[in-house]
Amino acid sequence: MAEHSYVDDLRLGHVLADTADQITTARFKALDLQVATKPDMTEVSDADTAVEDALRKVLARTRPRDAVHGEEREDTGWGPRRWVIDPIDGTANFVRGVPVWATLIALMEGDEVVVGVVSAPALQRRWWATRGTGAYTGKSLASASRIQTSSVGALSDAFLSYSSIHGWVDSGRGQQFVDLMRDVWRTRAFGDFWSHLLVAEGGVDVATEPELALHDMAALDVIVREAGGRFTSIDGTPGVRGPGAVATNGLLHDAVLAALAPTEPTEPLED
Repeated sequence: MAEHSYVDDLRLGHVLADTADQITTARFKALDLQVATKPDMTEVSDADTAVEDALRKVLARTRPRDAVHGEEREDTGWGPRRWVIDPIDGTANFVRGVPVWATLIALMEGDEVVVGVVSAPALQRRWWATRGTGAYTGKSLASASRIQTSSVGALSDAFLSYSSIHGWVDSGRGQQFVDLMRDVWRTRAFGDFWSHLLVAEGGVDVATEPELALHDMAALDVIVREAGGRFTSIDGTPGVRGPGAVATNGLLHDAVLAALAPTEPTEPLED
């Protein structure tokens, strides 16, 4: 499809984000917030399900032919166009009263993400991108600034953001990640969506996580790419297929992938 054909989809993405913001801001720090534990031992709040249900209703009315994939409900629809929703990325922060959480909204055509909108109302920030038109941040489409990745070209000068050490240990690449942390100039655990959007803005140079689902990655992928960066799995596969994700300014990408590569098994010595 031509690039200009995503304008209406981007506008709808902002409408969806506005809808989500109304729900999440009303429930953030609410004394009656209901929180449950899912089978994978992650938390889900009544705000998560309320946001996804509300966005699915809007999509059913405005894009009835499109498929929908969300974190909390079963997939619906079929076909080449698929909306991907993470109602609250950073639910653990949300339920603890930490303002670093966001709603992630993306549109995919086949395996490619073509529209992404991320809204973090507690931070008073929103980011978005469509394929071929650049990445932006601002309060609305009419009030936006273009963003781009950094020009840092050496790991020794790089700023790395991540979520936690535990996932890297569980992935079997804990030592590789610790070594990467030692190789770069600076590290901070901004975590979740924010790490990757800081890459898109040029605030940090590398963000990586070993275990992410499609809804965690889709919106971030197109924003990082349209800002001039690269977004791949930790094994270097472009896009949102996993495992995990590496987002960089592009200049550092190959070096980061090499640093995170699995250790080759040692051949046993022959007698």
